[in-house]
Amino acid sequence: MGFSVAGEMMVECSNAVELEMRKILIATSNAGKLRDFAGAALRHGAEIAGIPDFSSLPAVVEDGLTFEENACKKAEEYSRYVPGEMVVADDSGLEVDALDGAPGVHSARYAAPDLQNKEPHETQANTDDDANNARVLRELRNVPAGQRTGRFVCVLAAARDGKTLATFKGTAEGIILDAPRGTNGFGYDPLFYFPQIKKTFAELSAEEKSRYSHRGAAFRQFLDWCMDTACN
Repeated sequence: MGFSVAGEMMVECSNAVELEMRKILIATSNAGKLRDFAGAALRHGAEIAGIPDFSSLPAVVEDGLTFEENACKKAEEYSRYVPGEMVVADDSGLEVDALDGAPGVHSARYAAPDLQNKEPHETQANTDDDANNARVLRELRNVPAGQRTGRFVCVLAAARDGKTLATFKGTAEGIILDAPRGTNGFGYDPLFYFPQIKKTFAELSAEEKSRYSHRGAAFRQFLDWCMDTACN
């Protein structure tokens, strides 16, 4: 089985424009995601910034059934708070083959049954990374190494004034280890082993990770779209 990073651009456009490279507003307060985006942007001369006063804005309910639905919903709603500006939002997570694609869109809340006595779809509160990792390890306890395949998925949406301009999808295929390795990154990075480089994502710097990760793949497509003619 081969392991690789893949990307796919899905464009659903309106009033396209040619966008010049400049400061990119990211709709997240997740420090790990901001580091990932900054690492990817560094090689392209772009600057990453959060939306001003983001923490004071009402949280968007992530109730979509797919990464794309959630990414578009966040990008559209948050773009309304910065009229005329393009806003980028992502939804991402881990899909484990032996768990039928779980945690999937519930990756950030996977430990909810353990910590909140709720199913992941019943809460909007994210759960602790260590607890999420612990649940995945528990559920894979009896799964042989050769069957612990999975992937990180990221869908990035760009929106302006409440309307999606385009979406971009990146994936990274790998293996889920039976114990964490590395202290960098966040989320499931310490468990996600990338055979191409024989390291987990948690053993990479933000810039190194951007070369191989799902988020880096999606973000590179977005940057290419920005530099080329977007949509007609």
